[in-house]
Amino acid sequence: MKKQRVLLGMSGGVDSSVTGYLLREQGYDVVGVTMKVWPQDCISRAEDKCCGPQAVADARAVAHSLGIPHYVVDEADLFERTVIDYFTSEYQAGRTPNPCVMCNEKLKFGNLWGKAEALGCDYIATGHYAIIEHHENRAVLRKGIDPRKDQSYFLFSLRQPQLQRALTPLGPMQKPEIRKIAHSLGLKVADKVDSQEICFVPGNDYKSFLRSHLGGKEFHRGEIYDVEGNFVGEHDGIELFTIGQRKGLPGGSLRPRYVVDIDSETNRVIVGDADDLVCDEFEIDRVNWIADAEAAVPSRIPAQDAREDARHGNARDLTVKIRYSHPGTPATVTPLKNNRARVRLQEGQRAVTPGQAAVIYDGDVVVGGGWICRREALVPA
Repeated sequence: MKKQRVLLGMSGGVDSSVTGYLLREQGYDVVGVTMKVWPQDCISRAEDKCCGPQAVADARAVAHSLGIPHYVVDEADLFERTVIDYFTSEYQAGRTPNPCVMCNEKLKFGNLWGKAEALGCDYIATGHYAIIEHHENRAVLRKGIDPRKDQSYFLFSLRQPQLQRALTPLGPMQKPEIRKIAHSLGLKVADKVDSQEICFVPGNDYKSFLRSHLGGKEFHRGEIYDVEGNFVGEHDGIELFTIGQRKGLPGGSLRPRYVVDIDSETNRVIVGDADDLVCDEFEIDRVNWIADAEAAVPSRIPAQDAREDARHGNARDLTVKIRYSHPGTPATVTPLKNNRARVRLQEGQRAVTPGQAAVIYDGDVVVGGGWICRREALVPA
């Protein structure tokens, strides 16, 4: 019987390296691929990144050690258009982007499939800490068992066809196990430090990246107001602010000030107290239902308020993570028309940030998720 062939995305790190070993031991015919995604203007600054040239060298060395073929594919142009342009445009719209989700959806499990087919592969595999269960007609996405490393949040936007041809062998494993295996294999990346930053943003300084990538003239300057409508000062661009931010705001207040709203239509930044950051209800758009396709509002139901939607039996009590580092909180989720949903939190949360992903769980199963929408303006224009 012919072995099933797997295209393995190799970042040059310990996780994807051990993934290659595990797949090989499970009987797959493994082909390693590293995506070259760095633009030429940042190549010298990304030597230690998963998108840098050192990553290619490390991945190639691991592939040689494992006895699997290795290829490099140039995705720099697509990465620029679908990830970096998205990243900058979201800040320009007063939202806080999540480029890792976009990269997974559009590149790693998206455009890369064309390369996989050309190489005769049946699956794409990565070193994500998440569990993908394959059933007869659908796949189920679950949290990885290591709560400190679980990356299911970053995969919420994958559609069923993408999940059904995806493999993530590390989901049932703990990080120390991975490093132990790497040491036993004598891999030079066994102790390689995990990247905690956005791969294309040097030093995790997104403001400097935006200045160099956009130029100062592209920043949307405006004014800062408090929640009572009082003028506080001027700012050099809404791109320099995120919800919950405290640093860099004008002084003169008896209590700490935080960014509580960003209005891209007026270029206003609204500041308030810590209590003004608390939100207990919001909507999400571009919702992707993974494990619960029936949850989406049937097309025959017209757009109504949450109470009427709930009468159709669509509202469900689930758990929602409003950012990757968030532990999750109980919420009632009501699907709406046009790939939207309303989220009512049982307990208000701080800094619910437009542009970030809200991912919905039923226990450890990813039901789906969407992108947090901005609430109504706190201060009228």
